[in-house]
Amino acid sequence: MKITTLTALTGLAAVGLLSGCKPPPTDAAVARVSLLAPASGPSDPLPSPDTSLAIWSQTSTPLRLVYGVPGQPVLLALECLEAGQAEARLRITRHAPADEGAAALLALIGNGWIGRFPVGATAVDGRMLWQGEMPARTREWNALKPEREATVTVPGAGLVRLNASPLPMTLVAACRNDAREKAPSALNLFAPPAAGPSPIS
Repeated sequence: MKITTLTALTGLAAVGLLSGCKPPPTDAAVARVSLLAPASGPSDPLPSPDTSLAIWSQTSTPLRLVYGVPGQPVLLALECLEAGQAEARLRITRHAPADEGAAALLALIGNGWIGRFPVGATAVDGRMLWQGEMPARTREWNALKPEREATVTVPGAGLVRLNASPLPMTLVAACRNDAREKAPSALNLFAPPAAGPSPIS
């Protein structure tokens, strides 16, 4: 009887937390997951996460977005490097444990586009995650257009469905600096966000 009561109370507490003001997805939570990975040998494949409630959100880092369910670890991050320059590029990070030395192709599919971007196990804040960079003008980034959802797949890290949002392509356009007269307003969209229940890094 005591065990049943304790289980019920634990379930109610979880529901209460979910129904309140949820903290945003955080990079820190991924660290705990990565510690569970085996020290040697290939890691077990991860299941595809439920992203029905996932959102894109700005972070305190300019020109960086994260994607995830509020209150849960970040699933994906997209960041512009050297915006508006000839060498402008986008860095994509799949926040899932990667085996040291591993390399793969990340598939980005959506809106009639299929991109296959090389990614590798990269040390990020003391843990190994899947990360890669491609020029901002790479046409396959158009898979992130807001008309329809897109998907991201890395072998062994499951499939992540990306709910449609204007934020990713706004970031891509700002990074490309396609129209100089419009670039400042696009960049301003990625100023540090106000406090609230949105994903942050």
